[in-house]
Amino acid sequence: MAEMGYWEMRAALEWQLAMGVDEAILPKPVDRTVAVAKPDPVAPKSEMAAPSVDAVAVSRSLAEQASSLDALKVAMEGYDLCELKLGARQLVFADGQPKARVMIIGEAPGRDEDLQGKPFVGRAGQLLDLMFSHIGLSRISPDGEHALYITNVLPWRPPQNRDPKPEEMAMMLPFLTRHIELIDPDLIVAMGNHACHALLGKRGITRLRGTWAEAFGKPVLPMFHPAYLLRTPEAKREAWADLLNLKSRLRPQ
Repeated sequence: MAEMGYWEMRAALEWQLAMGVDEAILPKPVDRTVAVAKPDPVAPKSEMAAPSVDAVAVSRSLAEQASSLDALKVAMEGYDLCELKLGARQLVFADGQPKARVMIIGEAPGRDEDLQGKPFVGRAGQLLDLMFSHIGLSRISPDGEHALYITNVLPWRPPQNRDPKPEEMAMMLPFLTRHIELIDPDLIVAMGNHACHALLGKRGITRLRGTWAEAFGKPVLPMFHPAYLLRTPEAKREAWADLLNLKSRLRPQ
């Protein structure tokens, strides 16, 4: 049997509780006729409760101290307040050329990204690479004029690829903000609904796509996520129009 991960074990435990299990089976029988010493009185819950931690304040402090991309990655790897980290294989930081004019921001890693430790490497990533190659941009280009830099709002894969939760995006936003500051791109592409929500505070990618906005002092172009285009091929026409829009914006003034 394959080893169960954190989320699988948690789901199994929750299922047992839902079925009425209220006691674990011990390796040896318990003699209930023998008197057992009473434990010391337990302090009231209010006295035992650990002080709450402001996850956003902690991430903001760590992000502000990061003076380089390497330092930012180390800070994110050491951040233990996001539960997604428990079920992910590894942190997915970024890929591409840090001197790129265009920074692509997606929502969260999927299975392939979690395995390889890079964003957009599955089928959606292959489509993304193909799309941007048609306007002369690539994540492997050493030339900043023709390069891409790619990251996500969340650096860890959500279980079963579920949608990111608002509190998860909120605690990781300071890291993303610092990431944008360190890269300092000319333009940002927000890939999909959740990236638009994190960057622009808006949802509705069908309405938002193709219309330039601004976030963190940078022009932002919302676009359909490649995973959506795989499910809805007819939307590729709009995606191509958005790519041409981006290419036009990149031309020297």
